[in-house]
Amino acid sequence: MSVLATLEKHIRAQPERLALRILADGLADGLADGLADGDAPEITLTYGQLGETLAATGTYLRSLGLKAGDRLAFQLPKGLSFILLHWAALRLGAISLPLNPAYPAAELSHFLRDSGARFFFRSADMPPCPVDLPALEKVFTIAADGIEEATRFKETACFDTTTPFGPLPLPEQPAVLIYTSGTTGRPKGALLSHLNLAANAAALHDAWGWRRDDVLLHVLPLFHVHGLFVALQNAWYAGATVHLRRRFDAATTLADLNSGAYSVFMAVPTIHARLMQHLDCRHCDFRHLRLMTSGSDRLPDTVFQQFEARFGYRLLERYGMTETGMNLSNPLHGERRRGSVGLPLPGVEARIVDRQSGAILEDDQTPIGELEIRGAHVFRGYWQNPPATAAAFTADGWLRTGDLASRAADGYYTLHGRANDLIISGGLNIYPAEVERVLTAHPNVAAAAVIGCSDERWGERPLAVVVLQKPQLEEAALTAALRQHCRSQLAPYKCPEQYRFLPELPRNSMGKIQKGPLRARFASG
Repeated sequence: MSVLATLEKHIRAQPERLALRILADGLADGLADGLADGDAPEITLTYGQLGETLAATGTYLRSLGLKAGDRLAFQLPKGLSFILLHWAALRLGAISLPLNPAYPAAELSHFLRDSGARFFFRSADMPPCPVDLPALEKVFTIAADGIEEATRFKETACFDTTTPFGPLPLPEQPAVLIYTSGTTGRPKGALLSHLNLAANAAALHDAWGWRRDDVLLHVLPLFHVHGLFVALQNAWYAGATVHLRRRFDAATTLADLNSGAYSVFMAVPTIHARLMQHLDCRHCDFRHLRLMTSGSDRLPDTVFQQFEARFGYRLLERYGMTETGMNLSNPLHGERRRGSVGLPLPGVEARIVDRQSGAILEDDQTPIGELEIRGAHVFRGYWQNPPATAAAFTADGWLRTGDLASRAADGYYTLHGRANDLIISGGLNIYPAEVERVLTAHPNVAAAAVIGCSDERWGERPLAVVVLQKPQLEEAALTAALRQHCRSQLAPYKCPEQYRFLPELPRNSMGKIQKGPLRARFASG
């Protein structure tokens, strides 16, 4: 069943059940010209009210001329307007195009031009639109004043809730266009269908045991697959309740999680690390939570171990992509293995292949190769980019993820970094993730990124960029200590000889380390 059909089933079956509570934090958010949430301390919608408000939003969008296949772009803060525009666009058969509020003018112009969006909703709090903004039928600026509560959307003059939406979109119809982070070049638009969303929702519903009585604490951005689909969509697929905070704050999140009000929490490794670093964590116990996941970047071994020691909960790590949603997960019931992203989800096929020969690698070879994925959840292709789409798939229909992985004999997968991060030194492969694991196990290392640095003799040598817990020693002494630490655990050719120390590493909006800026700064040697 599609995510839309499932949501409408819950709207009919449990109209009085709470669907969404946007918790008070002083931010304002709105829907269209002159319409906003105002300064209400809290917004709540039951499933019945959600259905009415989505119908009103859909009727409003249709009155603008939005139709099936059109791209609806929106660059909005996390809040009700974002949610309503996304879901109403899906219901109309249009293509939802959520955009990061932090995108600068040049990137924004590229996304709008490349997508051919007809309508663009933006926040009044954001910088002015770029002067070379593509020709759009209309740009809507959402102000921070207007209506006082979410349920009054349906009362505005431009809405007519008596007109039905019409038939549900077909499974193969495109639903969402999300641009990749651009780690291997200019961002490409990944086009996900309604079938892709439904397949992933059904798989996670089964694998993670979603229940109608679950209450999710949502602190992630909404413009990303993690926050929009893995968290919000899957909670509503189960008919559960979502409590949404517009921004992450460690102290507030610790108090929320410790209150006993929540059963599910999803976050990225940097959030889990920040929770442990806050003084209030000493008084917290999370053993009452049913599900706490970590994703969007590798979970450091130290964070995995320290989180369980501190809060009494073993995090569940999983692996996904913009192009697929979730692929692999440690089990809800069973071993949650440190350093592993677990097993294929229901309906997902996974294999590891040799990048040179394309041969499928067997478990007993203990190899590292490229991870390939196949299933109904895999995206349709890149928007108006046939060459990139063709390059992403094998002849027999497997998606080349670009991620290096190995598989244990019992089926657990471990990631070893991006294929384009691989360092070849004197003909030997060095996997940065392996070296980074060793470095972050050092008590004075808060974070580390290993990149290939040009070397006349070896072709490349590993260089480590490190953030320290307590930068008290001189760099020469720090370098000597880290060299010795690596040599005690790694073969000599894997050990970085060069170290650079920074106050922080460049990260994207989900906390994932971005190595491109580090290569530009350091890789020439």
